[in-house]
Amino acid sequence: MDNAAATKTSIPSSNLSELISRFAKVCKFRSIGVFSDQKPICEVEIFEDDKAKETEIGLSNCKPSRKIRNFRLDDDDEISKLFDIVSTLKLAYLDFQQAHLPYDPDKIIEADKLVVSQLEALRKIKRLYLKTKLLSAKTELVDDASSCLDRLRDEIEVNEKQLEKLKAQVETKENEIHSLKEKLDCLFDENRKLKERIVSVSSFEFAFSAASKSIHDFAKPLITLMKATDWNLDKAVDSIVGKVRYAKHSDKKYAFESYIVRRMFHGIKLNPCDVTELMRFDDPLDALTAYPDSAFSRFCGQKYLLVVHPSMEASFFGNLDMRALVLLGKHPRTMFYRIFARMAKWVWILGSFAASLDLKANIFVVRRGTRFSSVYMESVVDDEKEERQGDLSVEFITMPGFKIGDTVVKSHVYLSKT
Repeated sequence: MDNAAATKTSIPSSNLSELISRFAKVCKFRSIGVFSDQKPICEVEIFEDDKAKETEIGLSNCKPSRKIRNFRLDDDDEISKLFDIVSTLKLAYLDFQQAHLPYDPDKIIEADKLVVSQLEALRKIKRLYLKTKLLSAKTELVDDASSCLDRLRDEIEVNEKQLEKLKAQVETKENEIHSLKEKLDCLFDENRKLKERIVSVSSFEFAFSAASKSIHDFAKPLITLMKATDWNLDKAVDSIVGKVRYAKHSDKKYAFESYIVRRMFHGIKLNPCDVTELMRFDDPLDALTAYPDSAFSRFCGQKYLLVVHPSMEASFFGNLDMRALVLLGKHPRTMFYRIFARMAKWVWILGSFAASLDLKANIFVVRRGTRFSSVYMESVVDDEKEERQGDLSVEFITMPGFKIGDTVVKSHVYLSKT
């Protein structure tokens, strides 16, 4: 009884039996029976290279060896150490069982301490394993993150290169767009200038036609007054253009138009002027009254003195009163002078339009005897337009021609057969 009590007090207070029972289930030990009439036999698992598992180990005198012979494992040292601890733990457990039959308290205490120490060693290995596993997981996570980061960097590098290419393409396109915009602006400017030129050319053609008509309109009263005052029209025509073969007697009126044209365009200078206000007045005398000191006012007075000879005016009106007023810089309000002023107005506008279209515009006059050319000339007589060009030559002009840049406005001429 005393020995039993002493034995109980020497055993640790921890529930050793329960711990050993759990370990036995984990390690899958077989129950070991020790009887008085048979020898104790212990069974442990032994691994020998790659051979099959052997389970019979005879322990003489119930004292199994603490070392597992022929134990071999090709893993690292920690795993080998783990197997060594498990093997030692199994042997310690066997010692612990054998200490009960016969009952030996000292051996029980010694085996108990050995079991506890091996369990502590297993716990340390478990902690090391968990720590190693955690570190491995962290390392794998870091490796995965590093690999993912490398992939992302590669993708970013590829995208950046693609972005640079796209930027270069965008810059190229922007340069093309800028160049196209400049070309478009140039085209707009050219179109605007062309439109203005078309409008100006149309305006010039209108002014040319109006000037030609106004010359024709002034020649009518001039001829009428000459007839009324017994002027010899044939001699007057011969003095103007010389001997000419007229298709019809009435064509002699064109000789007077030629006289007026040569006087009106003699010495004229083509200067670009603003004729907007002048065109606004229907009656040229109103414009002369509104702007008595204008360039047109001086042009009108000078041309009147050149076209209407003093002998004409004296025979037409019995005096030179209109001439006297013009010499004073005034403009008489008579019907004859109004018709003349309208003609002077359109000649002035025609010269201004020509210079506005091209500063190098010029007037050309076709000389008598020149062979007819449809490029530079137009017959004043409709019947002659149907004649063959090679059989016609110029007698005199009834309207000068204009060369404005590449544009040619034809001169009106009176033709006769060669």
